[in-house]
Amino acid sequence: MSTKKIILICGIILLVAAAVLFLIYSTEPTAKSEGATKKTAMLVSVQKVKKGSFIPEFVATGTVQPLEDVRLNAQVSGQIIERSPEFVPGGLVKKGEVLLKINPADYRNQLELRKSELLQAKTDLEVEMGRQNIAKKDLALVGGDSISGKQKDLVLRQPQLKAVKARVQSARASVNQARLNLKRTSVEAPFDAKVIEQNVTLGSQVSTQSNLGRLVGIDYFWVNITLPLNKVQWLSFPKNDSEKGAEVRIKNTTSRDTEEYRTGYLYREIGALDRQTRLARILIRVKDPLANKKSNQGKPKLTIGEFVETQIQAEKIDDVVQLDREFLRGNKTVWVMEDGKLAIRDVKIKLMDANYAYITDGLRGNENVVTSNISTVTNGVLLRTEKDSVQ
Repeated sequence: MSTKKIILICGIILLVAAAVLFLIYSTEPTAKSEGATKKTAMLVSVQKVKKGSFIPEFVATGTVQPLEDVRLNAQVSGQIIERSPEFVPGGLVKKGEVLLKINPADYRNQLELRKSELLQAKTDLEVEMGRQNIAKKDLALVGGDSISGKQKDLVLRQPQLKAVKARVQSARASVNQARLNLKRTSVEAPFDAKVIEQNVTLGSQVSTQSNLGRLVGIDYFWVNITLPLNKVQWLSFPKNDSEKGAEVRIKNTTSRDTEEYRTGYLYREIGALDRQTRLARILIRVKDPLANKKSNQGKPKLTIGEFVETQIQAEKIDDVVQLDREFLRGNKTVWVMEDGKLAIRDVKIKLMDANYAYITDGLRGNENVVTSNISTVTNGVLLRTEKDSVQ
């Protein structure tokens, strides 16, 4: 085949291909956009709130302290000759129980000596009374009407009588002191107590300056806590010791089961702010803190110096809406789903406790509060719930 024929055939093929491509592009359908875009509501979770009367609960931390805490000191000197088996660290002792006994021999001797001195003084008084009678008779014989008052007292031995009576009183006081010193050779527990420290034992030589040990009362313990001053007004304190304050649950969440607790009661507001935190200081009283009584058996025991968490019941608050604190937004606002739209409400809070905010204005009972976070926070944004999606 000649070259001219080959070129002619190639030209025809190119023309046919160009015609086919033009036909394809000229007959291709054109895509058209819709006239409007459908808006989609944001999916949220909501919680229906309640309005009514509620008892707020404040949470505060504090430390356990003894109500009665004494250091025993010897009131007389001597050697320890007897010690109670319970007078050891951790021991429990009853009120009036003899903890230590100091050698009483010297004090018995002193008591007998003072008794003999009293007996001698009384004898001297009897003798003087006899002399008084003689002096009165002598004065009557000589006639005492012309004698002045002072001279008459001298004749009747009034100064001697007063001196003897003074010696009797002094001797009697010495006997009482000697008897008291003898009694003090027995060191007794001043109240039902737990022994914290024991500093002496058998054979120890003690004086009036000696520290024998430390006792803490076991009838009651304090729990010392701090709270913001504006919350104290919502607490109920007893007016006297026969009343009970508001109930308090006391827990140690670090060393015990979080469900275990002891019950105490508000006792006093100390009336002085904590120097560091500037919070109000409050005392809670716990009865039978070591759970020794049958009614408290099995309950956790409190330990002095223990760090605990307290849950305090405040006074009842009426006509408020209760809202979880986590659903309270910035600047004291709340997101409410109203007619399928977002409404951002400013609210007035009367009180906040550990878990809830109590609202008096800006939120009504049975309204749906938005509990989930949303990307677009603007009044009027469309909202929907899972329930709406199913329908």
